Amino acid sequence: MFKPTPNTPRKISPMFSISTDLNNETLLAHACESLASANVMINDFATLLDNPHRNTALGIAQIILSAQLAVNRALDNVDPQD
Repeated sequence: MFKPTPNTPRKISPMFSISTDLNNETLLAHACESLASANVMINDFATLLDNPHRNTALGIAQIILSAQLAVNRALDNVDPQD
């Protein structure tokens, strides 16, 4: 399909941007907390659902938990507690 006008450049909004001066440990810690909150929310939501929607929500919870484990491992690599 031919588009007669080119796409205009989009201005990036700073509303949801993350400061560039944050270190990896801070970013990973925030990501871990966000994933933990998302996991609680999806599990609470799953209790309100009937199958098969509950199974879908629990599958999402497993994906969130896997991501949380990966972020925790990365956080351990950044700041080992040995």
